[in-house]
Amino acid sequence: MDLVLVGGYGPTGIVTFRRSATGELTHAGTLPMESPSWLTRHPALPMLYAANETADGALTTVRIEDSGTLTALDTVESGGADPCHLAVTADGRFLLCANYSSGSLAVFGLDGDGRITGRTDLVRHAGRGPVEGRQDSAHVHMAVPGTDEAGTIVSAVDLGTDEIRSYRLSPEGLLHEFAVSTVPSGTGPRQLIRRPGTDLAYVVGELAGTLVTMREVRPGAFEVVAVTPSTKAADTTPNLVAHVELDGDRLYLSSRGPDCVTEFSLDPAAIAVIDHPSGAEPRHFALAGGMCFVAAQHDDALTVFPLDGSGEPARYPTPRPSCVLLKGTFGA
Repeated sequence: MDLVLVGGYGPTGIVTFRRSATGELTHAGTLPMESPSWLTRHPALPMLYAANETADGALTTVRIEDSGTLTALDTVESGGADPCHLAVTADGRFLLCANYSSGSLAVFGLDGDGRITGRTDLVRHAGRGPVEGRQDSAHVHMAVPGTDEAGTIVSAVDLGTDEIRSYRLSPEGLLHEFAVSTVPSGTGPRQLIRRPGTDLAYVVGELAGTLVTMREVRPGAFEVVAVTPSTKAADTTPNLVAHVELDGDRLYLSSRGPDCVTEFSLDPAAIAVIDHPSGAEPRHFALAGGMCFVAAQHDDALTVFPLDGSGEPARYPTPRPSCVLLKGTFGA
């Protein structure tokens, strides 16, 4: 079954669409909850985790039924204010949570059914950057799990301190810091994604409007290789870069302000190919089957368009969307 799951801000909750064989989306249902701004799947089980981005901070576990409907199971405190990103380790044993406003990274244990068993660790970052109002303190925006010969590593991207802090995650779910990497001052790193089969990674520079290419010189330790403008547009102010995805030798990056998804060629170098119009405030997007699914937050819509430019974007009303998750034969 092809499903498109959309999280957002406010009380609406998670909105579900079904995708037909011809590509049209039909509203299938809504699971009410407060501000599920980020959604992530368990790697092996029909379980979904939502970050409830509120001042109190919470996480909700959701089961994806065989019918495609969603059932909320548990809600736990996130350990900090405004949780904005979640990730599950490859072995399915731990859930990682970035608490933006508190500048903290939390770890939660998962049982064999994918249910949260409790928080195993919480680390708080300290520091600041040069951008007033955005870098007055630490702001953990993403935690990226990985592995090396010694086990699981977790790289936490901190928008407030212009750092990537890497930790070893013990079998008991405890974090042990072992590397700190920096990006250019004022970058405001938001996300990090590794390019499979290489030692390269790409960092979203939200505050500087840039894409930072980095080399992972050893697992969890990064150095800057190049800094590229996030769009082809001559005037990129204001610009808050948001989300990055890789698809083969192409990288896609969304920018709020220019309101576009920019396509880069990674072979041989990161050169902007085209700016795809995306709708207002493209906070997040997902790729599947040559299509781009955009959470256009300020348009109150999910915008869908073909990456080859062969058709006009389709628009599906959705209140304040912030995250798109694909499930089914055409996606994940």
